[in-house]
Amino acid sequence: MTTRAQALIPITIAAVIIGVIGMLTLPSDSKLESVEFPRGAILVDDIALEVQIADSEPRRVRGLMFQEQLPFDQGMIFVFDEPGLYSLWMLNMQFSLDMIWFDADGNVVHIEKDVPPCKTVVEITGCQSVVPDNEATYVLEVTSGFVEQNNITEDSKLTIISI
Repeated sequence: MTTRAQALIPITIAAVIIGVIGMLTLPSDSKLESVEFPRGAILVDDIALEVQIADSEPRRVRGLMFQEQLPFDQGMIFVFDEPGLYSLWMLNMQFSLDMIWFDADGNVVHIEKDVPPCKTVVEITGCQSVVPDNEATYVLEVTSGFVEQNNITEDSKLTIISI
């Protein structure tokens, strides 16, 4: 007859193996940090910005995570294949952002100002997505204060120079 210890040992070993395999398959911060972004140039009204281009799923997932700062003449533009209600969140961000959603014609469809980062464990567990009011094809993330400083409004226009 099998003792209790003899029955629990294989179960414990199996649980440890499954746990280790699970931990190894989780995306690591280093994987997220290693994503490379092509660069481009845009205008918002007459304000020129150098942008990092997030045009693939790995790039969109990584976004501006772990980046320490973003100068006022730079941003990140998320490019989508078709219009949709694309939400963004501030997971692992180090600073607040302004976010501007644009339709395929470059018209502003939604603006969020001074969106705070989710850095601590408590913030991360409650980190909410920012969802636009209307469908967009592009989303621009810039340093908080950019929208106010440059008088960006619903009447502003995105012009793509190179992306």
